[in-house]
Amino acid sequence: MHLRRPLLCSPSLKWILVAAAVAVIAPRAASAEALLVVEADTGKVLQADNATMPWYPASVTKMMTAYVTLKAVKEGRMTLEQLVTVSPVAASQSPSKMGFRPGTQVTLENALAMMMVKSANDMAVVLAESVGGSIDGFSALMNQNAQRLGMTQTSYVNPNGLPADGQITSARDLAILARAIIRDLPEYEYFYHIPSIRFGRRVTNNFNHLIGRYPGADGFKTGFICASGYNLVGSATRNGKRLIAVVLGSTSGHQRAVRAAQLLERGFASNGLGWLRPSLGTVDNLVPIDASPPNLRDEMCGGKRKRPASDEDEESLASAGSAASGESPAMFFTSGLQPAMPKASEMLAGGPAASEPMVVYTGPKKTGPALIAAVAVDSEKQTPAKRGKKTRVAAHKPDAAAAPKAAAKPAAVRHASAKPDAAAKPAEKPAAKPAASADKKPAATADKPAKPKAAAKPKGETKPAG
Repeated sequence: MHLRRPLLCSPSLKWILVAAAVAVIAPRAASAEALLVVEADTGKVLQADNATMPWYPASVTKMMTAYVTLKAVKEGRMTLEQLVTVSPVAASQSPSKMGFRPGTQVTLENALAMMMVKSANDMAVVLAESVGGSIDGFSALMNQNAQRLGMTQTSYVNPNGLPADGQITSARDLAILARAIIRDLPEYEYFYHIPSIRFGRRVTNNFNHLIGRYPGADGFKTGFICASGYNLVGSATRNGKRLIAVVLGSTSGHQRAVRAAQLLERGFASNGLGWLRPSLGTVDNLVPIDASPPNLRDEMCGGKRKRPASDEDEESLASAGSAASGESPAMFFTSGLQPAMPKASEMLAGGPAASEPMVVYTGPKKTGPALIAAVAVDSEKQTPAKRGKKTRVAAHKPDAAAAPKAAAKPAAVRHASAKPDAAAKPAEKPAAKPAASADKKPAATADKPAKPKAAAKPKGETKPAG
């Protein structure tokens, strides 16, 4: 009895008890997610929870699509200025997408930017058909590269991550791919962290909420389908050290970013505390789990929960912030020994840092006045699509009231353009027609993401666009 009291008060024993408690709690806390953080240069694993559990990749698939495409550019088989064409197959893809009609041409560079920032499923197919000849041909190239890189748990069926039997990966394999991108494509890596793009009048911010919010964030891609939950592969560099974080199966777009920021913060802060944790080795040596991917469809899209149509319809920062702000004590049992860190949710609470969007457009590569004219043309095409909904709602209002507004905006665009004659003719025609007829056609084809219910078309299909 006499010896027990000082023993129970022993600080070392307290830490053992804390570690034991965490060991019991941690598996349950991580059961709905796969989490991994590794050092980019060495591949050393700093934390791994369900890291080799098979998972549906959703749009993080596009990391490999960009990798295969950019390898073709680096090897001289393609060029960034090369024109690629939207096929009927590409145009038929589910949102998120650009919504271009078959026959539309864009440069390879613009297609890549649209795919990586907007997560455009149609652009992924455009790239696949241009590089591999077909979806199947390109998928074969994706799988060849995965095998070469040691991604033993990965199988690709399509280039965009839309639900398909056999499309599987793991957090381990995604970290291996992220390291390959850094190592093999340093000159093209900027495609993986473009903050935003501007197409015509429309600006789209990167769905990766680390970009422009988390200090030093410099990659990679997000993804979502009902079966996988919200996925994110991210990276950040601090004091010359780069870490890669993988989060699979999170509950919202904001939550996955918060979780990734937590992993990165703890990874950067853990330098002097490595002796407290057993070595987890390198990412390549993590042992795969022989299991089927968890299907999170009921959790993510069932019951009373609003079913998001795609990654771009994710929960807002405000609504997700309160649920995501808590720091899990089971994540790192050494967190109490580390210096106080700002909460990840607070770091990501504001909007992204101000930056100039990358301008993307249809047609050949352009600069200077020609680029301004191309942006004007794309903007002009978007005007009826944006006003289409209002015209339908106000169907009983006189058409004459809407007509002057429709004509006024293109006039301003024409002025800014270097080629007034080319822009003037198409702009004047709608002014002479009733506004309702001008709006009808574009409303059905342009700006598809503005119609979130379109993605839920097949009611029997419980797999939304990713």
